[in-house]
Parts: sequence; C-alpha cells; structure tokens
Amino acid sequence: MNTLAHDGTAMLGRQLLRMRNNPGLLILTQSMPVSMLLFFGYVFGSALAMPGAEYRAFLVPGLLVATAAGGIMTGMFQAAQDTHRGVTDRFRTLPVSRAAVPLGQAVADLVVTAAGTVPFLAVGLAVGWRVEGGALRAAGALGLLLLFRFAASWAGIWLGLLTRSEEAAGQLGGAVFLLPLLSNAYIPVEGLPGWLRTLAEWNPISAVTTALRDLFGNAPVPDGAAWPVAHPVAGALGWCAVLLAVFVPLAVHRHAHGKG
Repeated sequence: MNTLAHDGTAMLGRQLLRMRNNPGLLILTQSMPVSMLLFFGYVFGSALAMPGAEYRAFLVPGLLVATAAGGIMTGMFQAAQDTHRGVTDRFRTLPVSRAAVPLGQAVADLVVTAAGTVPFLAVGLAVGWRVEGGALRAAGALGLLLLFRFAASWAGIWLGLLTRSEEAAGQLGGAVFLLPLLSNAYIPVEGLPGWLRTLAEWNPISAVTTALRDLFGNAPVPDGAAWPVAHPVAGALGWCAVLLAVFVPLAVHRHAHGKG
C-alpha cells in the first residue's frame, strides 16, 4: 500500500506536468462546457417548453455530468498515446506498482476536473442557475460528480490501453458525445417514445444528472421513471460502483500485462 501511494504520487506529478505542458488541450477541455452552456442555454432554451432561465438551471447539472462523462475520452486518449509511443512498455520495466500509472492518470484528471468546475459554476450563476438545496446537499452533488468522473476515467484508461492507437482512440472518442444525447442531460425524456425513454433512463448519465438536479434543488425527481432515475442518488452511486468494480481491475491488469 505504501509503495502504491508513493508510486501513485509520482505518477500523479507526471500527469499534472504533462497537462501543464499542453495548455491548449487544457484550455479547450475547460472552455468547451462553458461554450455549450451559453449556446444550448440561449438557443435550445427558446425552443423548449421552458422559460430561458428555467432551462439554463435545468441544463447546468446536465452539462456538468456530460463533461464528467468526457473522462472516458480523456482517459482513453492519454492511455492510448502512452501505449502507442512506447511509454507504457517502459513503465512495465520499472520497479513500480502496476496500479500506480493508471491511478496517477485518473487522480490527475480528477484534480483538473475539480479546478475546471469552478469557472463553469461561476458562469452558471451568471446565467441564472442557483443552488436551492442547501450547502450540504450541494457538497454531496459535487462529490458525486467527481466520483462519476473518476469512474469514467478508469473506463477510458482501459479502452485506451485496449486500442493502443491515438488515431483509434480519437475516432472512438467521438462516440462518447452520443452518450449525453441518449440521456436527460440536455432535455427532459418524459416525452420520448417508450423504448427510447427506457434506454435514456438506464443511461448512467441520467441517474447522475437527476441526482445533481435533486441535490442542487433545480428540478424534482420525475414520476414514473426507471429505478436509477426514480432513486437517483442510489442509482448514481450504484453505477459508479459498477464502473469502478469493472474497469479498475481491467485497466490495472491490461497495464501490467498488455493483454486481458
């Protein structure tokens, strides 16, 4: 455990330095959610049966979770880049904990995400979003958001180690943008056809988004929804537990052995 903590801290420092040396990508990933909030909030808000300010309050938690799901793409690209360039093979020859490298990558991504959430929330407050559920519930919402980002990062790391190619990771990463579209992140799903609504409500993004809206006090839990959305906090925690239980051992094993 001490070895993992020491090696993981070293890998965390490597990842943070790597991000600092690539400021363009960092700025893009942090500014994109703000741009989407302004665009969707003022364009989509005028087309839906919600007043503009109400829709923007509805949208902020959804965009937070959609951005957190982007940890799949970030983790995948960074892991594939290291594998493609031979960095992962060199790490395998060093006397370091096999879990340290993916752990350092996931924690570094979490730190950057936490920092990037602050300006996004500031813009959200500027366009009409408010915390209506109290400070303690808001803290729980942010903790749940970061837990989901951490779990999504592990899924991305495994996929990146699996693809072993920056080009393949980039192409597959485009599919990540479809996940929020098949959820309640951007629009209410109550009016969707039955099968599509069921698919959207069993999407992990929907459970986490509904949990954030409930904890922030932005929107009530919808009636007649599937279990993960009807019980959003439990559903979100359950999805995070499943993602971590599945992808942490897969990513560690893949990093250690290059297969499996």
